[in-house]
Amino acid sequence: MYRPAARLAEIEPFHVVELFTRAHQLQAEGRDIIHMEVGEPDFPTPEPIAQAATAAIASGKTLYTQAFGMPELRAAISGFYRQRYGVDVPASRIAVTNGASGALNLAFACLTNPGDEWLLADPGYPCNRHILRTYEGRPVALPVGPDSNFQPTAAQVDAAWTAKTAGLLVASPANPTGTLLSQPEITALADVCRNHDGHFMVDEIYHGLTYETDAPTACAAGDDVWVINSFSKYFQMTGWRLGWMVIPEAYLRDVEKLAQNLVLCPSTPAQNAALAAFAPETIAILEERRNEFRRRRDFLAPALEAIGLRVTARPEGAFYLYCDCSALANDSFALARDLLEKTGVAATPGLDFGSNEPEKHIRFAYTTRIDRLAEAVERLRRYFGR
Repeated sequence: MYRPAARLAEIEPFHVVELFTRAHQLQAEGRDIIHMEVGEPDFPTPEPIAQAATAAIASGKTLYTQAFGMPELRAAISGFYRQRYGVDVPASRIAVTNGASGALNLAFACLTNPGDEWLLADPGYPCNRHILRTYEGRPVALPVGPDSNFQPTAAQVDAAWTAKTAGLLVASPANPTGTLLSQPEITALADVCRNHDGHFMVDEIYHGLTYETDAPTACAAGDDVWVINSFSKYFQMTGWRLGWMVIPEAYLRDVEKLAQNLVLCPSTPAQNAALAAFAPETIAILEERRNEFRRRRDFLAPALEAIGLRVTARPEGAFYLYCDCSALANDSFALARDLLEKTGVAATPGLDFGSNEPEKHIRFAYTTRIDRLAEAVERLRRYFGR
């Protein structure tokens, strides 16, 4: 008997993961695949972090921690907000989570009643709407484009808000576009949510990976803002599955109860590793790598545009170029599959990111060395006859 929950019909596969799987199948067959599909830094976790994990395991620090994580790690995150942003975020409001995805699960479980609607940018990270649907919420797409730098505006959010709307989720820097919200824009969005007595949640997991200007934190917009971050991207700890969330004071006990029941606690070895993430020697390594990501972006963006793939979003952060491919193909999903099979270049179709002209867009991640990016560009040139 097969009778899954009805909500499963509305949860789509993560197409980039399926392309990633196919890419690895081809690789196992001996094909040379250039991976530009998955949002994962190609650098190994910095050595000070890895050493901290090894030392913790060797000394037996592998037991459960508190549901919100180790007090010393929460304090370190609080100190990071003071040092990097000049913002006071009490450690008591910080929950260490099982990645940013774990934080989103806890937040939506806490704030969403069946049928509640949340406003989400389209294009946007697909798992957000699927996590929300898992908790019987309803995602409402806000189409965004070049005119607003692929970010929702306060006026757009205000016009879209209805009696069913529970809140707004934005990302800065955003995936797939790499665009940023300024501090005035964040404040304006927070004010709109307050005016409607709704929740405001900000995904900041690509903070640290910006290239012209530092991204402002939404923690500065008020103590009622939910802020999610991760050790995956800037700190390059993807497989460690560790993140954190800044929670409004009134909801701390609610989220703690959920964490106790849903996950018990985050990984203890990962937490001990993350204690070294904020050390000066680690930050020095990460800043070197940030500069390398910038060099890759500055190489790849004009190279793709020369082929006819138009970069329509200003890539101010993260490590993606979101390209309009409509001058070269009319179906980005078919294009992504064909590129993989015929050229060995793996990229992500717009289909993953929403319903706002997905067929016209394809995302390239510059998470590989410049010589490999140059090889990818050459293969694309030959494929498109350019």
